[in-house]
Amino acid sequence: MHVSRPARCSVLLLTGSLLLAACGSDSGSSAKSGGSGAGAVTFDNCGQKVTVAAPPKRAVSLNQGTTEILLSLGLADRMAGTATWTDPVMKGLEKANAEVPRLADNQPSFEKVLATEPDFVASSFTSTLDKGGVAPREKFEELGVPTYLSPADCEGKDNSGDGDGSRTKPLDMETVYREVRELARVFGVEERGEQLVDRLKSRVTKATSGIRAGNTTVLYWFANQESPYMAGCCGAPGIISNVLGAKNVFDDSTQEWPQINWETVADRDPDVLVIGDLTRKSQTAESAAKKIAFLESNPVTKNMKAVKEKRYVLLSGQAMNPTIRTVEGVEKVAAALRAYGLAG
Repeated sequence: MHVSRPARCSVLLLTGSLLLAACGSDSGSSAKSGGSGAGAVTFDNCGQKVTVAAPPKRAVSLNQGTTEILLSLGLADRMAGTATWTDPVMKGLEKANAEVPRLADNQPSFEKVLATEPDFVASSFTSTLDKGGVAPREKFEELGVPTYLSPADCEGKDNSGDGDGSRTKPLDMETVYREVRELARVFGVEERGEQLVDRLKSRVTKATSGIRAGNTTVLYWFANQESPYMAGCCGAPGIISNVLGAKNVFDDSTQEWPQINWETVADRDPDVLVIGDLTRKSQTAESAAKKIAFLESNPVTKNMKAVKEKRYVLLSGQAMNPTIRTVEGVEKVAAALRAYGLAG
C-alpha cells in the first residue's frame, strides 16, 4: 500500500547519452540488451520503453521496496538517495542503508530528487511517478533521466481509480523475481540478481513445506482504525494465502486494499489476523500494538475468535506489499499457522 494514507526546478546537466523514450507497449516489463550504445539496456516497462545507456552511478529509489532490492544487490555505492519508508530497513541491510542519503521518510519533492543529480529513478508504485506523487515519469524524461516502475504495480492491475487500484489477475512471486532480475541487469550485476532470486525461492520452499491450511481463514489489516484497509484477493497478501493454501476472508474483492467496516470484519470472523506493524505516523493505529489494543477493546471486534484467542501475526508493511519482503510474510504467517495448530 503506497497512497500516503492517513504516504520549475533548476535544470540539471545530465549525461547526454541517457535516454528515456515513451511509446506504446504492453503493460508488462522486460529488459534486454540493445539500444543506444555499448552496455545499454532497454525496457518495456509499464507502458513505456526505457533505455538506460550505461549502468547507473547515482540512482534514486523512491520507495522502500525498490530500495531494498537495490541494497540486496549490493548497490548502495551507486545510490544517491532513498525515500518513502513504512518500516525499518530489512535485517542485514542496515549498514548498506546507512551509506545512502534518505531524502525523506515519506514522499520527497521533485526538486529534492533532482538535487541529487540522479541518472536513474526507481519506484514501487505508479502513484509515486504520477500526478500527485513525486512527479510524472515524463518530467524525468524531459531531463534525460530513465525511470523504472515495479511491474508488480502495473501488470494485471488497474490504477485508474481512487485508492490503491484493483487487480485484474492475481499477482505471483514470479513478477517480483523478474523485477529483481531487471534491476540487476540495469546495473550490470545479473549474477547477483540470480543469486538473490534463488535465495528467495529457497526460503519460500522451506517455509511452505508440509503446510496444508485449506481450512484456515485469514484477514490482513494494513492500516487505519476508523475505516480500516484490509487486503483484497490478489495482491501480496494473496500470494501469502495462496502458497500456504489458506483463505483470505476478503478474497471476494479485487481491490488491492478495500476499506471495510468493522461489522463486516466481525461477521467474517477469521481464524487468524495478520496485522501490519508500521512505524510511519500518517494514519491512526499504525503500530501493531495500537491495532491490537483497538481490537481487544472495541465491542464489535473483541468477541471475534482470533481476538479472543490472540491469534495474531505481526508483519512489516513491506511484507504486505509486493516486494522481496513478501517472502518474509510467507515465513511469518507459516510459522504462526504451525504455532496455532492450523497448518493442516
